[in-house]
Amino acid sequence: MRSMAVVCVMLLAACDPQQVADQAGRRIAATVVLPVVQLDMPTPLAQRATDCILRNATAAEVQALARDVAVVAGTSTKATIRGIALRPETAACFAANGVPQVRP
Repeated sequence: MRSMAVVCVMLLAACDPQQVADQAGRRIAATVVLPVVQLDMPTPLAQRATDCILRNATAAEVQALARDVAVVAGTSTKATIRGIALRPETAACFAANGVPQVRP
């Protein structure tokens, strides 16, 4: 039991705090992005689209999106999501995951 605790502590110590914060921010931002994307497509596709959008968002964009948690997304948030969705890298992710492309 004690050795398991030591292993857990070592694994936690190996985590990069910045990476942990980024992953947490992306999970929070997903709760903002998904409802917006669901306005245009069913949930299974919207989830895949959300994953692509967040995978291609910058750290600053993730932070901006995460700030809108627990509120209805406004015009600026929707524009940020759309801008990320229109990027070539995001379009490639959409194509690879069977998500329809966003029209410019």
